[in-house]
Amino acid sequence: MLYLFPLLAVVIWAGNAIVNKLSFGIIDPEAIAFYRWFFAMLLLTPFVVTSVWQKRQQIKPLLPKFVTLALLGMVLNQSLAYFAAATTTATNMALITSLVPMISLFLAVPLLKQRLSPLAFSGMLVSLFGLIFMLSHGNILDIAIGITEGDLLLLFSAFVYALYGVLLKRWQLPLSTWESVYIQGLIAVIMLTPLLFSSPSIAITNQSAPLIMYAAIGASLLAPWAWINGIARLGADRTSVFFNLMPILAAILAAIILNETLAIYHYIGGSMVIFGVMLVQIKPKTKAVSTLACPE
Repeated sequence: MLYLFPLLAVVIWAGNAIVNKLSFGIIDPEAIAFYRWFFAMLLLTPFVVTSVWQKRQQIKPLLPKFVTLALLGMVLNQSLAYFAAATTTATNMALITSLVPMISLFLAVPLLKQRLSPLAFSGMLVSLFGLIFMLSHGNILDIAIGITEGDLLLLFSAFVYALYGVLLKRWQLPLSTWESVYIQGLIAVIMLTPLLFSSPSIAITNQSAPLIMYAAIGASLLAPWAWINGIARLGADRTSVFFNLMPILAAILAAIILNETLAIYHYIGGSMVIFGVMLVQIKPKTKAVSTLACPE
């Protein structure tokens, strides 16, 4: 039963890739990026606002770090995914997002002074080649033909979220997980407000409301809760293995819900990406870099 926690988180995040794609044409990226965190923080407020207020003097000197984390993890990462939905597929979204643990390990070398094992380096090369093979539609000599603006936005989004996770590990902020998330979320809402009012439409329609609620409740609150519980009960190493299921589940859901078709280059490149990420996660017995949640 303990394995249901990380499995639930991964299923929700896979579904969020579908939601990202479905949101295109229904609600503007600027609007859903704001509403996601606005409603998530509204729901979280009754549970953590008292403790955050009591620790306000402790929090004040940490605000520059919280602003940086909010910008990376909740503003840039999430917004880029919504803008990317216009020109890429849900399958690509999930596969590129699955590179976050690999990028995190790479960034941990200069920022956390961690060593990169030969096995991890090999995994990075395998994943990178698999990603190039997939994005180039199997023609790696002419990658410009297959890669889209959305794919590039997602690659930047994955890098941003990996940096977020490494900085979170480096700074070791002296607050509980949910207190930290709440403060970052409030800052993100403030940052995203100008973006909301730059949107052509800020209306919440009958079509967009379920997408917003899925992102706010499911992807922003329920999935991180399940993931954190998985880490607490199973350990970071065993829990992180479940993350490799995310692109597989997203591809299945995309085929069923969005009628996306998988070509042979998806199977080959996607398998290489997942295999490479699995190699990266086979580490010596040292502290691993882990993020609280996926860039979705």
